[in-house]
Amino acid sequence: MKRILIIEDDPVIVEVEKDYLEASGFKVDIATRGDIGLNMALETKYDLIILDLMLPHTDGFEICRKIREVKNIPILMVSAKKEEIDKIRGLGLGADDYMTKPFSVGELVARVKAHLSRYDRLITDNQTRQKDEIQIRGIRIDQLSRKVFVNEKEISFTLKEYDLLLFLAKHPNQVFSKEDIFEKIWGLDSMGDTATVTVYIGKLREKIELHPSKPQYIETIWGVGYRFNV
Repeated sequence: MKRILIIEDDPVIVEVEKDYLEASGFKVDIATRGDIGLNMALETKYDLIILDLMLPHTDGFEICRKIREVKNIPILMVSAKKEEIDKIRGLGLGADDYMTKPFSVGELVARVKAHLSRYDRLITDNQTRQKDEIQIRGIRIDQLSRKVFVNEKEISFTLKEYDLLLFLAKHPNQVFSKEDIFEKIWGLDSMGDTATVTVYIGKLREKIELHPSKPQYIETIWGVGYRFNV
């Protein structure tokens, strides 16, 4: 069940919003003072905040600013102030939406649902993106696009260079012999010898190491093979 915080000092508006939201399946908490609402917002996990601007003790602008310093949840501002400058200021402080009173409570609920749905999609997309990325210190490998970034600068790799880097990065701190690497990257039926591995390790070091002669990522384990250090 999604949990929503309403920070609003008008008791009539609070009760109407609360009733409609609870009827839509949300759990709702209420704060009628700005300072109390801010503490609740910072100390409790909420999925969305409905925030009035004109509040006793701490106004909505200050509350929005402080919430945005630590949380990225949707904030829906509501206010009787119709001036465009207030809307611009609220959105500039990080509010996701701005509704001017009076408004339809049905529309409020619809916007709440829309923002929660959008936020859930963003979280899901971000989690998917993280699963599709490998990050090891200054190296970031995007497996979907097959792009590699070293200190956020995109570096071009050939097909086999990329495959070799990805294989090593997926098995950090493991030692692989040249024979193991050759089999995994070039296949058992490939023509050539394990000297190919040495050549390609050198190419990778030229592209990802700050000092290729003193590698920090791809370490040579003499007499055994190579290890990708994290």
